[in-house]
Amino acid sequence: AVFRNDTLIVPRGKDMLQGGDLIYVVSDKEHMNKVLGFFGCRSRPPENILIVGGGDIGLRLARTLENRALRVRILDKDRARCNVLSQSLNKTIVLHGDGTDQSILQEENIGQMNLVLSLTGDEETNILCSLLTQRMGARRVITRISKFAYMSIAQAVGLGRVVNPRLSAINSILQYVRRGKILSAVSLRGEEAEVLEAEAVAGSPIVGRPLKEVKFPKGALALAVVRPTETCIPSGNTVIHPGERVVILCARKSVPHVEKHLSVRVRHP
Repeated sequence: AVFRNDTLIVPRGKDMLQGGDLIYVVSDKEHMNKVLGFFGCRSRPPENILIVGGGDIGLRLARTLENRALRVRILDKDRARCNVLSQSLNKTIVLHGDGTDQSILQEENIGQMNLVLSLTGDEETNILCSLLTQRMGARRVITRISKFAYMSIAQAVGLGRVVNPRLSAINSILQYVRRGKILSAVSLRGEEAEVLEAEAVAGSPIVGRPLKEVKFPKGALALAVVRPTETCIPSGNTVIHPGERVVILCARKSVPHVEKHLSVRVRHP
């Protein structure tokens, strides 16, 4: 998928990428590093990480990261919470202070941080902290934002990496309200597009014939087919069999049509 100026493009062979495009790519794990290198992305994990906000999300993330060979620090302005964090974490350095305080960030050599995550419960604080750390030289920043209205604002001021807990909850619910045997569903850029993972059901229009003969609606694209022995990036000649899992990208307006292709046709006598 390609997002250009907030417009979704489901690319075809003749489409051309432009500077500034936001690109979603599917790849098997074996070739992931090559794909990242192709787009100029470093595949090495960040070594120096600062988490701003020691709430439940910050604590759980720190626990996960400290089990890897990463240097993690967590900053929280509540001293009592810092005491809880110190008792709960083994390797993470716990710091007491405000993530929007420039002097504290300088003391912690923010310019040497590979990644800063602003995860407090306050949107405005997260945006301000991310902008400040980005200006002071942090290589990458990730911002937690719960209000959908703030997401476009954050992207407009240069904060491209945004996580939204409410959107994660929506993604968990989507699979239960979609037709067909949907295993998982993820929204892209709010509600502009969805990626559906579905089990191919015997008798559905998508099964038993080459994909080039399946009349997918405009704005839909089969991304991957997961089989018992392999995962393949499909071509027009790929035939999907019952029980296989299919990953499909579809624009919002195309979702109902894709659901029909994933459902069993009802034959009336």
